[in-house]
Amino acid sequence: MRGLRVWTAILLIAYLGTMISGCGNADDKAKTRTDGQQISGVTIGVSLLTRTHPFYQDLEEGLKAAATEAGFELLVTAGEFDVARQKDQIQDFIVQKVNAIVVSPCDSKSIGTAIQAANEVGIPVFTADIACLAEGAKVVTHVASDNVGGGRLAARAVAAAINNSGKVAIIDHPEVESVIQRVRGFEEEIANFPGITVVAKLSGHGVKDQAFRTAEDILQAQPDVTAIFGINDDSALGALAAIEKAGKTGKVKIVGFDAVPEARQAIRDGKIYADVIQQPKEIGQQTVEAVKTYLSGGAVSPTVLIPCDLFTQADAN
Repeated sequence: MRGLRVWTAILLIAYLGTMISGCGNADDKAKTRTDGQQISGVTIGVSLLTRTHPFYQDLEEGLKAAATEAGFELLVTAGEFDVARQKDQIQDFIVQKVNAIVVSPCDSKSIGTAIQAANEVGIPVFTADIACLAEGAKVVTHVASDNVGGGRLAARAVAAAINNSGKVAIIDHPEVESVIQRVRGFEEEIANFPGITVVAKLSGHGVKDQAFRTAEDILQAQPDVTAIFGINDDSALGALAAIEKAGKTGKVKIVGFDAVPEARQAIRDGKIYADVIQQPKEIGQQTVEAVKTYLSGGAVSPTVLIPCDLFTQADAN
């Protein structure tokens, strides 16, 4: 009987030792390193605006390349322009206890409650391409194009296309912070050309079919409009389709934003005057770098802006 009690005690000590060791391993996995090397066991939840657009496909590629190099695991989803769906995705990341969350908000203000929920449980949030504008929501770092600068480039391209004189319309998407910045830069710069007047600013919601209908409305209400600025290439291509349908090809100049392959071909063909180029892969890479630095205990900038450039027919050819 005494031997049995001794054997039971030995087994109990061994079991407790295993449990302690197991807990220690879990804690070690959650620890971050400050020596500049890979941080093991890190999972990042990502919710993009969409995965169907070439810009976000490139951004995702940049995220994945940097995550692979750092040894991080990515859980990639997309709201597909539906902020309610995106909020559910962020809540799932919270339940899964990811180490960080990266989001490109479908709505810069409405996403705030989901980000606050992550704040409350101590999960750091980073934004890529589109910022959060909601009060009380805390974001560690926002990585994006210099959209104000890009808007200024677009305005100068429009001015060149119409010889510094004419009526201009903007196909907008004001729910998104990056677009707000682009339009701000555009309007500030176009004001430097006294011969140019902005006669319309209507939303196309950033998608081609709605931008097409918006451009039709603009062309009907402002038949003498000479140029349209599309805040992304879906907007620019939607405007192009409306202009072609109205029989005004070449009479109404178009400047877009993103330089996706379809828009580059239209620029090559002389149907779109120019596009502002972004660097989405660089945005993705810099976002993961910010996560890595933060989890390592390093200092990070609240905002990282990536410069834009202009893509014209000369570049296309």
